[in-house]
Amino acid sequence: MSEITRVGVDLAKNVIQVHAVDISGKLVTNRSLPRGNFMVWCAKLPPGCLIAMEACSSAHHWARKLVALGLDARIIAAHLVAPYRLQGKGGKNDANDAAAVCEAVTRPNMRFVPIKTVSQQGMLCVHRLREGFKVERTACINRIRGLLAEFGLVFGQSPEVLHQTLPDVLEDASNELAGMARLVIERAQEQWRELDEHIAWCDARIGAHIKLDAQAKAAMQLQGVGAVTASALVATVGDFKQFRCGAQFGAWLGLTPRQNSSGGKFKLGGITKRGDMYLRSLLIQGAKSAVMTAHRRDDPISRWAHQLRQKSGWQKAVVALANKNARILWAVMVKGNSFDAHHVSVKPNIATA
Repeated sequence: MSEITRVGVDLAKNVIQVHAVDISGKLVTNRSLPRGNFMVWCAKLPPGCLIAMEACSSAHHWARKLVALGLDARIIAAHLVAPYRLQGKGGKNDANDAAAVCEAVTRPNMRFVPIKTVSQQGMLCVHRLREGFKVERTACINRIRGLLAEFGLVFGQSPEVLHQTLPDVLEDASNELAGMARLVIERAQEQWRELDEHIAWCDARIGAHIKLDAQAKAAMQLQGVGAVTASALVATVGDFKQFRCGAQFGAWLGLTPRQNSSGGKFKLGGITKRGDMYLRSLLIQGAKSAVMTAHRRDDPISRWAHQLRQKSGWQKAVVALANKNARILWAVMVKGNSFDAHHVSVKPNIATA
């Protein structure tokens, strides 16, 4: 164990594969360990030993425990590990994955996932639960609409319209709604009400997070960034200084154009859609609201968004504003300045030889 300097780990629920090498890169051991024996094995490693693993549901938990043991724990995104699997796509197994992780961590330009704290992951649990309730609520509403349509009862697409009309429909004895169908729809309506209460509980937790977190309060000053987006950003990213600049943060969110360039010819396509889909969707939804109401405001960003909407369409304007908000968020979080909608940036002078 004293010869081991680097370990690649492939995490799973019950069995954990380890690939350990010495200072020269020579294989020392490649074995699978039961989940309960993993920390016992790691405790025997020399202090400061580098341990790398793919980002997954339990990676942050194990990384925190390994750091507490005095080891150097690193987390790598799965798509950055795949190119280092020598056997390719057809040779994927636990042993090969662990070896690929062990090789990927040695690359000098490798990007690592910051280890999340317990409080960060706790707040993200609220967001994940809220998204699940939203999906269930949409399914419940659609189910009610489908049942009513069987009896020729069709209403507007807005959930508010259905919510206001549904009690009268259930009380109306002149429609063709069967007695059993009325009982079924009443039960579905109760489920809808419970889901609304669950979502309200999640919103209350998010609101409490905003009140206690200075970064979340600063993020909410931006146009198109609400409480849910601000809370999710702070809980997911944590330290914004991990990004070199705002452009890198926007690229991490998948808001930059996809490139297919070669030979000095540049060809840009749609956005890459990499990174956290939840954060990206929140920023785009908030940007859509800001773009649609930009004509009511007179600050430079709103005028720019309104002009871009008229020139290129609202879809491109929304994505462009979401990318701009991502860059502004990075600047606000890293530099500690308050957001100013009327701020005009000045490019620094570049010394010429």
